[in-house]
Amino acid sequence: MRSLLRSSLLGLALVSATALAHHSFFGRFDTAGNMRLEGTVTRVLWRNPHVHIYVDVINEQGETMEWDLESGSPTLMRRAGIPADSIKVGDTIRVAGYPPLTGINEAFATNVLLPSGQELVLQTGAKPQFGEQFIGDFSYRFRTEGDRSHPELGLFRIWTFTGADGFLFPESINRNYDLNNYPMTAAAQQALARFNPATDNPTNNCTPKGMPLIMEQPLPMEIVRDGDNIKFLIEEYDLTRTIHMNEDSAPTDTAYTDLGYSVGRWEGETLVVTTTRISWPHFNQAGIPQSRESVITEWLTPIEDGSQMDYRLTVKDPVNFTQPVELGKKWLHIQTEQIIPFDCNEAAGSTIY
Repeated sequence: MRSLLRSSLLGLALVSATALAHHSFFGRFDTAGNMRLEGTVTRVLWRNPHVHIYVDVINEQGETMEWDLESGSPTLMRRAGIPADSIKVGDTIRVAGYPPLTGINEAFATNVLLPSGQELVLQTGAKPQFGEQFIGDFSYRFRTEGDRSHPELGLFRIWTFTGADGFLFPESINRNYDLNNYPMTAAAQQALARFNPATDNPTNNCTPKGMPLIMEQPLPMEIVRDGDNIKFLIEEYDLTRTIHMNEDSAPTDTAYTDLGYSVGRWEGETLVVTTTRISWPHFNQAGIPQSRESVITEWLTPIEDGSQMDYRLTVKDPVNFTQPVELGKKWLHIQTEQIIPFDCNEAAGSTIY
């Protein structure tokens, strides 16, 4: 089988950037390039945080080379209508995607042509590359209208990500975003200069995100009452944040954790949450650090008859920022949306087809 390994800088946006902020991506793949290859599937790991398809490719010298083709989250693919057993060991497939920047045999697969002639479109914003017979509809990620039928629920419902309102961190969807727009201290700038996105990205593998980065996660979140407190049930990494409603601040003996210690209060219909005691050492996944002096304040407000949630946060970190950083986005309430177990497993328990 002849390798098609045609890589050219076409500037094709095979994948919308909103699909790329989920986990480590920048520094590993050339988002301005387009690669195609053909090979025989030897292994398929259909698991969170990312699918991996291993393919034997015969190069122009007749040598067999194994390629690791990474793709998006099975959680997102499930919602797009792509079955987990679509790709099987022994299949001869053609693949389109992003070539590597790492110098190793890996690529980010956005499209897969199966032996049946059916194409899998695996990512948000990707277009069919091999024909008109395809599955994979990620348009649900760009919905703009939520469900207005139960305004009485207020914040207590499932909220879902919408790419129509972007990401919380602009650098997560724009690889050319100038990080100097953040009011960094000299210490933060020095840390950023040392950061290698290919090896230092804090969202590699199954390492859960901490605050504030977890609040840009592109999967649903449910807000529920838990006695006097409130919990955020976050699909990504199966995480839970507890908001303590009868406390003004964290107890003095509170341990530092990735999610920190959160206390809340009501201002009308707005839930105001202040989080301290954060051990997560990253402000974002692009290299700006976060210190243990960081204080994060969030405002969550149901709007448009409860069909949307306005979400804002402010980060005050005197070690890394010269002034507070303010970020925000909106979430939607979709009545049919559910929380799906994330079951992240980077190293073991893989599903092989």
